Amino acid sequence: MSQFKNISTAFIHGGISIDERTGAVNIPIYQTSTYKQDGLGEMRGYEYSRTGNPTREALEALIAELENGYAGFAFASGMAAITAVLSLLKAGDRVLISSNVYGGTFRVLDKVFNHFAIRYTIADTANPEVFATQITPDVKAVMIESPANPLMTVTDIQAISEISHQHDLLVIVDNTFMTPYLQRPLELGADIVVHSATKYLGGHSDVVSGLVVVSTKELAEQIAFIQNSTGGVLPPFDSFLLIRGIKTLGVRMDRHVENAEKVVHFLQHHRAVRNLYYAGLESGQGYEINKKQAKNGGVMISFELHENYDIKTFFKSLKLIMLAESLGGVESLVCHPATMTHASIPEEIRKQVGITDSLIRLSVGIEDIADILEDLQQAIEKSEVKAL
Repeated sequence: MSQFKNISTAFIHGGISIDERTGAVNIPIYQTSTYKQDGLGEMRGYEYSRTGNPTREALEALIAELENGYAGFAFASGMAAITAVLSLLKAGDRVLISSNVYGGTFRVLDKVFNHFAIRYTIADTANPEVFATQITPDVKAVMIESPANPLMTVTDIQAISEISHQHDLLVIVDNTFMTPYLQRPLELGADIVVHSATKYLGGHSDVVSGLVVVSTKELAEQIAFIQNSTGGVLPPFDSFLLIRGIKTLGVRMDRHVENAEKVVHFLQHHRAVRNLYYAGLESGQGYEINKKQAKNGGVMISFELHENYDIKTFFKSLKLIMLAESLGGVESLVCHPATMTHASIPEEIRKQVGITDSLIRLSVGIEDIADILEDLQQAIEKSEVKAL
């Protein structure tokens, strides 16, 4: 439970925000691998930085407070965080995953955990009734993204959590797209929240990191053991950068969302746009559910242009918006899921869930909205294939 009434204040003052020894208003970067012991078994709280580091500890306390969880854990990447969580499973277990998830999540299940006899099934988490029929005796966990990447499919986290807990399933929610500023899955019944903190939490495209927050002491002990044993921890300097990024999360997200809503309006009324995906779109899938469980529709947008527009020309014509992997930085980024973020998913599965070769994903930055819209407009115009 946060000590502050408003989360925007907790971004700045939450967790361990002051160095008690010196009074420094920023937690120092404890760039050390080991710690002096005063005698055999006489430690000052730390022994080795894989096991514990004051800078990382401050970050972990902060994200736990922001997600209203029991404990937090910082990892060297979002995939390291997801890998740690999936390591809670054992041979013979099965995990249900949302129908469109980040390609890295699919890949680690399909190509790595599969070797350890941990299986997955793509489930319709957007439909609780159908989801309930997909639970088999070997299912031990469900992993949700809401909105899901890249089609922004919304899942009713509370409903899925209630169904899952009736079957003693672990509910894991990837909250990367929304952040704790817009959505807090543990309050909706989830057991574990994961973040690719590389994205909005860091916010400046300068650090790769992952975070995990758990709801109980038992889960905290298990993840702590896995974190220390497997060693994919976030370094002190990166922890410092992430704490610094989180301090401005509220003001950045407000501007991100303000811009995103204007981009959605622009695309919604543009003659070139065939399909538009955004969790805050009133005519879109899951709008009322997202409205119930999140502050707004977030920042991420996906869309398709009509057949007479060439997306390769569209990407090449962009001047301000950059074609790049990742998302969530202050700069606007665009990507082609089929060949970039979701390339590891087999083509037949991509097509089955709706990730087409014409899909474009846009992470709207905090630049002046007029410049963003002007860049989109000129790139769309140049990409139109004129009839002979």
